Amino acid sequence: MSAFLQQLPALIGVVIGACASYLVVVRGDRMRFRREQAARWEERRLTVYSDYARSVKQSVTLAYRVAAELGNDPHPHPLSLEEATPLLAEVTVARDPSGEALLMLGAPAVVEKAREWVVTVMAMEEFLRDGTQDPRAWQALLERQRAGRDGYYRAVRDDLGLPPGHAARRPLPAANPVSPQR
Repeated sequence: MSAFLQQLPALIGVVIGACASYLVVVRGDRMRFRREQAARWEERRLTVYSDYARSVKQSVTLAYRVAAELGNDPHPHPLSLEEATPLLAEVTVARDPSGEALLMLGAPAVVEKAREWVVTVMAMEEFLRDGTQDPRAWQALLERQRAGRDGYYRAVRDDLGLPPGHAARRPLPAANPVSPQR
């Protein structure tokens, strides 16, 4: 019996060491699982944010083309309102699922900036449906739209912890530049 008592402290040490190892491994696994889960959700949010931006941008591009037809914008590919109406309806319907995904997964600040951006885009569409021919008013709407897009992208970057990005406010070349004759 005395041999057992002599071995008891070593046996207790082994049991304590095994329990401590188990706890460290379990805690490490939990931390790794949480990191991986956070990364997966971050990837999903980035996808939702990108899909929403793409759907809104499709509406904006169509609006540019209709505005060019009305003489409000220098877009090189004008499109009549009659031709654009079914396309606008299509992109509006396509925007709804990405908007719902944004509401479900987006951070509140991102959702608010998305709402501001899309409200401006809807004002642009209404401006065009009314057949307004006012380049200055159109430019004011474009500035609001660009500011809305910029605010949305800033909120997305803040939510995802990304560095600041490009504001995409560079001068564009003329719609149909004249090439020199040689």
